[in-house]
Amino acid sequence: MDDMESGNLGPYQDRPRTFPNMRTKPYSPLVFRLLMGMNSRVLFLILLFALGLLFYIGARASPIIVFVFSVCIISFLLSIYLTKCVLAKDEGPPEMVQISDAIRDGAEGFFRTQYGTISKMAVVLSLVILSIYLFRSTSPQQESSGVGRTASAYITAAAFILGAVCSGVAGYVGMWVSVRANVRVSSAARRSAREALQIAVRAGGFSALVVVGMAVLGVTILYATFYVFLGVGTPGSMKVTDLPLLLVGYGFGASFVALFAQLGGGIYTKAADVGADLVGKVEQGIPEDDPRNPAVIADLVGDNVGDCAARGADLFESIAAEIISAMILGGSMAQRCKIEDPSGFILFPLVVHSFDLIISSVGIFSIKGTRDSSSKSLVEDPMAILQKGYSITILLAVLTFGGSTRWLLYTEQAPSAWFNFALCGLVGIITAYLFVWITTYYTDYKYEPVRTLALSSSTGHGTNIIAGISLGLESTALPVLVISVSIVSSYWLGHTSGLVDESGTPTGGLFGTAVATMGMLSTAAYVLTMDMFGPIADNAGGIVEMSQQPESVREITDILDAVGNTTKATTKGFAIGSAALASFLLFSAYMDEVAAFAQQPFKQVDIAIPEVFIGGLLGSMLIFLFSAWACSAVGRTAQEVVNEVRRQFIERPGIMDYREKPDYSRCVAIVASASLREMIKPGALAIVSPMAVGVVFRILGSYTGQPLLGAKVVASMLMFATVSGILMALFLNTAGGAWDNAKKYIETGAFGGKGSDCHKAAVTGDTVGDPFKDTAGPSLHVLIKMLATITLVMAPIFL
Repeated sequence: MDDMESGNLGPYQDRPRTFPNMRTKPYSPLVFRLLMGMNSRVLFLILLFALGLLFYIGARASPIIVFVFSVCIISFLLSIYLTKCVLAKDEGPPEMVQISDAIRDGAEGFFRTQYGTISKMAVVLSLVILSIYLFRSTSPQQESSGVGRTASAYITAAAFILGAVCSGVAGYVGMWVSVRANVRVSSAARRSAREALQIAVRAGGFSALVVVGMAVLGVTILYATFYVFLGVGTPGSMKVTDLPLLLVGYGFGASFVALFAQLGGGIYTKAADVGADLVGKVEQGIPEDDPRNPAVIADLVGDNVGDCAARGADLFESIAAEIISAMILGGSMAQRCKIEDPSGFILFPLVVHSFDLIISSVGIFSIKGTRDSSSKSLVEDPMAILQKGYSITILLAVLTFGGSTRWLLYTEQAPSAWFNFALCGLVGIITAYLFVWITTYYTDYKYEPVRTLALSSSTGHGTNIIAGISLGLESTALPVLVISVSIVSSYWLGHTSGLVDESGTPTGGLFGTAVATMGMLSTAAYVLTMDMFGPIADNAGGIVEMSQQPESVREITDILDAVGNTTKATTKGFAIGSAALASFLLFSAYMDEVAAFAQQPFKQVDIAIPEVFIGGLLGSMLIFLFSAWACSAVGRTAQEVVNEVRRQFIERPGIMDYREKPDYSRCVAIVASASLREMIKPGALAIVSPMAVGVVFRILGSYTGQPLLGAKVVASMLMFATVSGILMALFLNTAGGAWDNAKKYIETGAFGGKGSDCHKAAVTGDTVGDPFKDTAGPSLHVLIKMLATITLVMAPIFL
């Protein structure tokens, strides 16, 4: 144990191994530097004043807002406690600290450059939005509310900027904690597997609570501020049911940043990973994360910028889009039904996610360290431990969701409607659980699909690829069936809730679907915790390998890494399911907004009209072209990495026997510059395409006497892109995760173990799956929601 604590166990510990800094000085965002430089008393007074102002505005808007503010602040305090718990752990021996510092420097340096580029593009786009809104037409509702064209333009542009800033901060938080937790998990793995698991979960929990709390707090602050300063509810001012439409810019800003963060980070991490695997594992036959591999630091940096930072921005955007779409639908339904106090229906999504913060915290704290510090092995499977925490969170979600519906959705017009909506929430919760289970079944090597995929590697590289593609294609069936049943059942429950409009027509169907979406995301903070656990465990394994720790320590981190691959895959499946439901809601909101501006009904999209059918084809084509460009970007960048790694092995033959040190920083520089360059084209395609299609067909419609043609074609494009994107994302994510865990299964000793021909074939499959599961796949469900929000924001220019 003494040797283990000091790290003096490997055969190369006497050889000094240093890992270069990627920057000359530590980096933190300007806001954090200003706050840290303030006097503590002044900072305390400023925070106290800000909190007082928040609660004052919230109290003037609604008591529900005060409740949401209180829960968010408590969740931030809990996240601070989790941070202290993680940072209080030791970092291990000096060689671990050196590797961790190199990873942190590389991640923070890339983050600064990437988000600098994204922020410039966001400023340009906000000016475009401002210009469009200043010269667009206004709807009758806006004219009657007193919110003129100029006010609407500045409100939407400001909401867009705020959404982009909050999404960027969410990404930074995800990266900040991961680069500090990885080395502590590595150090803990030398003592106890359960302790390593707990540290990784608590680090992920910190990020999850901050991301979800920021999403809820950002929307709540905007809503309360607009409510107070626009005098909502007073005579001659805006109705409270129209207020959620002013928040759409916030969702668009969050989607914009999340898309580029996911693209840039995904290209970075997978190009480095592919380059490191192809040359290191296949050509040189050295282990994964071996310190002799020049691309290994770039690979470990990529885990943080691609999986942690990008996923934080992604989940932030998912929650923000779902909250805003549900608030819009709740407000429109309450208006049609003439509900006396519609605030409950509008603010219901904020309360659901406030309870999400509470119950997910319980789930996170339910995962405790081992009582026996001398126990090296896990008494239980790590996935089983995480699933127990998830089961606790699910059970609490059912209880709190039912209570929330009775509190906020009870109305005298339909006394039993709240119970129907509670059942809609239960449908969403069950859908989330089924998505997690289905994805686990197709990506965990404890089950038959991945073991069959591993077996196919024994007959060569080609059969591995064929089996992986077929597994990914098959994996789309069950999730689509689950989504279909969820949408139909929740719509029917809402439709039969008893809520009717003035003509007696049932109106609760769409809101029932919105409630199901909220149910699905009611455990989002815990699911994000499981997702963040994955890259932290992966980094910990890399640090253990590079610092030459004993095999028993690497075995622990390998198990955690394999579980992390599964949890990452389940989170992506979860995100796709929520994207499908949220896009359905945003699509309905888009049709309502077009009808309001056009002052005529817009309830159907007829694909028998040639132009509308073409719009559908363009939407499907957009998904395939976007995926192709994302994957090819990884391929081109990986080629540069492969050539650099080969060059170093040829020119520095002493690398293989530890006589020479690889140039890690060269690979980091190559991947960083290439990923920033490559993310622009697919991102621009996603933003420009719907606007260009809408404007072109609007002009065509004006010549052919079809005033709604542009809006109809965009609706068709959005519909087909959503359907194609869901299927493509399911295929890419599941196939990539299965390939990765098939390789991990062989590395446990199955079918010849590490270094065998079977293992080399599995590595090939893994390299094919890398851009699938970590670049194109995750970017697609961001793209789906961004298409929905951008069409909603830009709807007036299509008319």
